[in-house]
Amino acid sequence: MTSKPAEVPTGARERIRQEMVADPRVVEAIVAAVHEQVPVYAALDDSRLPEVRAIAAWGLERLLHLWATDGTLEPADLRRFRGIAAARAADGRPVQAVLRAYRVAGTVLTDEIAARAPRLTAADAFALARMLLTALDTLSEEMATAYAATSEDLAGDRDRALRLLLDDLIAGRHASVGALTDRSARLGIHIPDTYCLLVAEPVGTDRPDLAHEEATGLLDTLAVPGDEATSLATVRGSRAVLLLPAGAAAGAGAILGARSWRGCAITGESLDRVAVAHRLAADALDTAPAHAHRPGHLLTDADAHVLALLAGHPAAAPDHIARLVLGPLTDPGRQHLLEALTAYIDTGSASAAARELHLHAQSLRYRLRRIRELTGRDPRDPWQRLTLDIARTVRS
Repeated sequence: MTSKPAEVPTGARERIRQEMVADPRVVEAIVAAVHEQVPVYAALDDSRLPEVRAIAAWGLERLLHLWATDGTLEPADLRRFRGIAAARAADGRPVQAVLRAYRVAGTVLTDEIAARAPRLTAADAFALARMLLTALDTLSEEMATAYAATSEDLAGDRDRALRLLLDDLIAGRHASVGALTDRSARLGIHIPDTYCLLVAEPVGTDRPDLAHEEATGLLDTLAVPGDEATSLATVRGSRAVLLLPAGAAAGAGAILGARSWRGCAITGESLDRVAVAHRLAADALDTAPAHAHRPGHLLTDADAHVLALLAGHPAAAPDHIARLVLGPLTDPGRQHLLEALTAYIDTGSASAAARELHLHAQSLRYRLRRIRELTGRDPRDPWQRLTLDIARTVRS
C-alpha cells in the first residue's frame, strides 16, 4: 500500500515564504509571465523592466507575508499601490493592464507555492485563496481610484498634461502606440501620425531661460494651417523640443533663423520611436560643426545619422544612411548623376570632373544642379559635400 505524502503543517507557510523570497527565479517567473501575457507589458523596452521587477519583488514579499501571518494590507501598502497607479496614469499605461498584471502575478505565486508544497492543508490552501482574493480586491479599488484621480488632475492642468506627455515620449515611457492613443484620447487631442520632432536652441547665448520663454511661442508660429493634429512642446535644458505635424518642417528653418536659433528636425521615425528621434536630434546638435548650420536651414535625419556614424554609434545601417542622404540618386536610372557627384568630389572642381567624364563643363554643372534639386544638398557647400561623400562611400 502506497503511503500518502505528508501534509504541510500550517507553520510551513513561513518556510515556504522564506524559500520563495530568497529565490530570484520566482520574481523572474512573475516578470516573464506578465511580459508574455499582458500586451502592454510585452511592449516595454529593457529600460522599464527593472521597475517591473522591483514592484514584483516587493509585491511577492508582501503577499507571502500576509499569507504566513493571516494579515491584511496595511496603510503603507495601500499608499504604495496608489503611488504606482498614479505613476501609471502619468505614463499612459492603462489601469486595466496594470490590474491584469497583478492577477497574472497571483497565478504565478500560487503555482510556485504548489510546486514547493503539493500537499497543502485545507486551512493553508483556503488561507492562500482568501488572502489573494482580498488583496486583489482591495488593491484594485485603491489603484482604480488613484488612477482616475491622477488622470483628472492631468486633464485639469492641460498645459502641464501636454508637456508631461511629450516628456514621457522623449523618455520612452510609453509602452505602445495603443497606450499613447488611449492617453491622447483622455486629453482630447490627436497626435500626428507622421510627425516632425524639432529640437532647437538659441545661438550664441548662455541664457537657458530663452528656451522656456520661446517654446510655446514656437508652437503657434510653426502651426500647419488646416492640420487637426495637436502639437506639443517641452524644454530640455536650454533646448526647446517640439512634436509637430511633419509638414511643419518645411518652414521651421527660416522661422528659427529669424530668431537666431538653430535646430535639428527628425521626420523619419515612427511614433513608438520618439525617444530615438530625440536622441538623434540632440546628439546632432551636440556634435555638428558650426558650418553644418546653414542660415535658414535645419539639420535633418540624414545629417543626424551621418553625425552618429562619425561619432561611432550609428543608429542605422550604412545602406540606410546612404539612402537618406542620396535619396533618388540611388535609383539605377540616375547612375549618371551619382557618377558626376563622385567625379566632382574626387577631383574638387566641376571643370576637372567634366574632363574626367568626357563631358562639357556646362553638362557637368547641370548635373550638379540636378543633384542639389533631388537631394536638397549642394555639393559646393563644405558640410553638404561631406555628407554626400560619406553616403556614396558607405553605400554598398
